[in-house]
Amino acid sequence: MNNPDKNHLSGKKQLLNERVNHIDITSFDSTKIIDSMKHMSFTARDTANAAIIFEKMVRDKDCTIMLTLAGSTSAGGCMQVYADMIKYNMVDVVVATGASIVDMDFFEALGFKHYIGTQYIDDKKLRDLYIDRIYDTFIDEEELQNCDATIKKIADVCDPRPYSSREFISKMGEYLADNSQKKESLVELAYNNNVPVFCPAFSDSSAGFGLVLHQHERGTKPYTSIDSVRDFYELTNIKIAAGTTGLFMIGGGVPKNFAQDTVVCAEILGHEVPMHKYAVQITVADVRDGACSSSTLKEASSWGKVDTTYEQMVYAEATSVLPLIASYVYHSGAWKDRERRNFSRLFDK
Repeated sequence: MNNPDKNHLSGKKQLLNERVNHIDITSFDSTKIIDSMKHMSFTARDTANAAIIFEKMVRDKDCTIMLTLAGSTSAGGCMQVYADMIKYNMVDVVVATGASIVDMDFFEALGFKHYIGTQYIDDKKLRDLYIDRIYDTFIDEEELQNCDATIKKIADVCDPRPYSSREFISKMGEYLADNSQKKESLVELAYNNNVPVFCPAFSDSSAGFGLVLHQHERGTKPYTSIDSVRDFYELTNIKIAAGTTGLFMIGGGVPKNFAQDTVVCAEILGHEVPMHKYAVQITVADVRDGACSSSTLKEASSWGKVDTTYEQMVYAEATSVLPLIASYVYHSGAWKDRERRNFSRLFDK
């Protein structure tokens, strides 16, 4: 946008004046709430069962835990929850949408913020001000384009070849190690703790714009690209190496299916691996439309993906129940005796 006038700057500043504060699961103990929910009904009991199953995953010394993220809960105030799940060794692998990792976590690590907004506003006005809206949350589009440019900058200094998204996100973590404006983002914590992060639809995010600009400027020269098939192969190799696995899934979509499909892919590659032993999914999707986001964990069992001994669907908007579940497991202390899996090292050459 060229030469914004004073009225524009004033209007933008007025709307982007209250930052989203990310909830800190270490600052409160939800144990009594979850314990009470165990004896309730409906979503309350489902939430308590999900917390119990997640704690079982963490206590199971043989279990590798995969966190899958879809939707905008990171922008909505849960960003620190996911980072703390890595920090406190409750997660060994992350499979996410590109938006969750780049537009939200990496974006804030660069020093930018999400802002409390409203859904009751003229979106044409927001467009004129270069403000993007995620329901009742605002982002500065100019700052988001700075994020795009940073992705390009990272791509420009990579050896020009195809990378798995895990490899490229590791490069992003390496970049943050020297340039982060915010301590302990998910991307940087994952890099420091050898937790692989996969975005199977990586280009469907701010990263996509940066990589397109990188390839555009390279012209006929070799360039950096993302190999999504390599993502699938690497994640399947983690499943083969891990054996016992558990899934903690926020939303559905590509990350959910991608993580579940590793069981089938391993079988196709000639390996006998168990179905995911544990599974929790938090979603608001309707089960009747046959979509991946809403397909139940019992349905996944018919595909040979998920065992049904320890599984729980929670039909709730994730920001309302996730902090309770994560705080419960954090305060249980189950994570303190876990050994880190360091699966990123599986791919060291």
